[in-house]
Amino acid sequence: MDAPIARQDWDEAERGLDARGWTLLPRLLTAGQCAAAGGLWEAEKGFRSRIIMARHGFGEGEYRYFAYPLPALVAGLRERLYERLAPTANRWAETLGSDMRFPERHADYLARCHEAGQMRPTPLILRYEAGGYNALHQDLYGPHVFPIQAAILLSRPGEDFEGGEFLLTEQRPRMQSRGTAVPLDQGDAVLFAVNHRPVRGTRGWYRTAMRHGVSTIRAGERRTLGIIFHDAA
Repeated sequence: MDAPIARQDWDEAERGLDARGWTLLPRLLTAGQCAAAGGLWEAEKGFRSRIIMARHGFGEGEYRYFAYPLPALVAGLRERLYERLAPTANRWAETLGSDMRFPERHADYLARCHEAGQMRPTPLILRYEAGGYNALHQDLYGPHVFPIQAAILLSRPGEDFEGGEFLLTEQRPRMQSRGTAVPLDQGDAVLFAVNHRPVRGTRGWYRTAMRHGVSTIRAGERRTLGIIFHDAA
């Protein structure tokens, strides 16, 4: 995964994360890689759990968490993206007055999670059919939270499915929430704040909370690969 990640404009990605809490990595995966990743859904092994979203009030659809060891593509994305995002995560933590700091290597960060009892892997595949959606939420699985995560669209909008826009909302202090629909093509990755991000106000920096979800699928089927960098308790 070194080449497709290295060719991204990471200066622009950092500016986007700072300015609005999300950024786009276009064509991070090829069509072939998307097909291979999406095809993992049908595998009988390699997952630790399967969630039917309606049973928990999460939306309409389902997702499956990978088990360790992760597939090579998923593991490579998780490691290499973490390395690129750790400097931004540390800068956000310092700006918000947190003493949390994130090591350069993802393996070292996972060791910290595991020592705290967060040992269950969190990368996942999500699958929606017509009528499906994902309610706005945050992926928080314990006290250790890496502040940025990734979602990669594996399906072809306009061909495999209709609707199903990736949604973000930002809850601003003493203001109404702001919503954004992020346009994604097959293979694009959106990086976005998991929980809080720093925003400069007239009286200095403050933290604003973000949530993410997916609008209703009007037709077809939509599959997404989710990369979360902290493990779950």
